[in-house]
Amino acid sequence: MQIPMFNAKRLRKIGLSFAFIGLALVLGSCTMTLREQPRFDPLTESTFYANHAAARPPVPDTIARGYSQTETAAEQMLQDFGDEFPYEITEENLERGQQRYDIYCSPCHDRVGTGNGMIVQRGFSKPISFHDERLRTSPPSYFYGAMTNGFGAMPSYANRIAPKDRWLIAAYIQALQLSQNAELEDVPEAERSQLEGSK
Repeated sequence: MQIPMFNAKRLRKIGLSFAFIGLALVLGSCTMTLREQPRFDPLTESTFYANHAAARPPVPDTIARGYSQTETAAEQMLQDFGDEFPYEITEENLERGQQRYDIYCSPCHDRVGTGNGMIVQRGFSKPISFHDERLRTSPPSYFYGAMTNGFGAMPSYANRIAPKDRWLIAAYIQALQLSQNAELEDVPEAERSQLEGSK
């Protein structure tokens, strides 16, 4: 019986074939599909985070997708409070209202509410001034409703501004109205002398 002779070239080809097959098997077993991603199950423990909770709290001021629960509560607030504010109007809340107003409202309404913002200067429709007599006598719920539902050319801001912030913006708008239409008698007596002396 004659033993077949293998030359070095043929042995190398066989060895490379087995190496590729082995490599394919190893790499094939390491693949991770989208169904098999590492994740935490809800309400499970995690050793990765300091508080050992797998669930992470939402980012502050996050608005839930769909807004149904938030908006339901907001609409209930609107019905319950009508012409009143559902939150205490403190200096801190007014500052928050000013910050949100400057971000979302001033591009159209400008910083003092006359309706001559940068967007208007670029050719968009001019909104009515907040200092118009009709708006000066409007309750805060009117401004809240306009932000929630939109009004005229103004779109709804319900998906951008949280309900509480809409109330705080309404409070700031009323502060703007007061500041632009105040009489000397509206200033406390202790501070009137400073204003009279500056004339």
